Amino acid sequence: MTDMTIDHKAAKPNRAETAKPLVRRWLILIAILIFAMVIVGGATRLTDSGLSITEWQPILGAIPPLNAADWELAFQKYKLSSQFKLQNSSMEMGAFQFIYWWEWSHRLLGRLLGIVFLLPFLGFAVTGRLERRMWPRLLLLFILGGAQGALGWYMVASGLVDRVDVSQYRLAAHLSLAVALFAAVLWVIMSLDHKHKWPSSLDSWVALALLGLVFIQIAAGGFVAGLDAGMGYNTWPLMDGKWIPNDLFIMSPAWRNIFENALTVQFDHRMLAYVILLISIWHALKTFSVSSMLVTYAVFAQACLGILTLLFHVPLGFALAHQATALVVVTAAIWNLHKKTLIVSV
Repeated sequence: MTDMTIDHKAAKPNRAETAKPLVRRWLILIAILIFAMVIVGGATRLTDSGLSITEWQPILGAIPPLNAADWELAFQKYKLSSQFKLQNSSMEMGAFQFIYWWEWSHRLLGRLLGIVFLLPFLGFAVTGRLERRMWPRLLLLFILGGAQGALGWYMVASGLVDRVDVSQYRLAAHLSLAVALFAAVLWVIMSLDHKHKWPSSLDSWVALALLGLVFIQIAAGGFVAGLDAGMGYNTWPLMDGKWIPNDLFIMSPAWRNIFENALTVQFDHRMLAYVILLISIWHALKTFSVSSMLVTYAVFAQACLGILTLLFHVPLGFALAHQATALVVVTAAIWNLHKKTLIVSV
């Protein structure tokens, strides 16, 4: 009787194991919300809406203006900003409300994301539905999410005094951290049932290098957005009438051109796109795997969207599609690395 009881207990499913499908759906929802946040954030930048809310109130800020007096107070605060004084001094209430709602929506998504992460996490933790190896990964995601919120305000604060937009350095950092958080969530999802090894073959190293290059390219895109570099030099394949334009290093010291010269920033973004496309094609031809070919298709689509966005002078629809496809490229690159470093199911 005792042996039968022991066998019955041993056969009882582990709570963490049976909860895996629910944990996976929860993390997929987190990834979708991050995806939406990046897109709404892109729209906020493209519509110059990011400076419309001049205070950071993580809790009370969730309540938008509810009446005419509230709207007037919010508008008066915006009128104190450099953006209003130097660029939008003729703005009326209707135009202000338009940019306000973009920024408010972006911040609301951030608050929603925090709640959707924290409450289920606590529920899973208290009921023993998380594997021990998942704890440090999920805690890291929580820390990255909090850091992203703080970095978002740090970015906004850079544009409230003596300039009409935010610092391109802080914008690129904000975008890069969002993409890193998105990628980390995807990797955790893919690690629920699998373990991975450190790259040991050429193919796995190339997969890792491709992912790294994609991250660098997205950060470079942040500098393009921060400097409005896509608004100029709207020709392709030539740039300013040449393959290699003049004045790439007109600033001194030379390193400033990489981050502050709109011509150089756009040129670097173009060149890195070519490099990533060529490496992805070579990688796909060499491995001939579904995951590597998917990376190539995604990179090619992203390059085409980038060219169209440039040629049409950065219309909102094309620009947002370009930003969304960047996350598709990240997803493909993460999956490709997962397939190249997979050890065994767990």
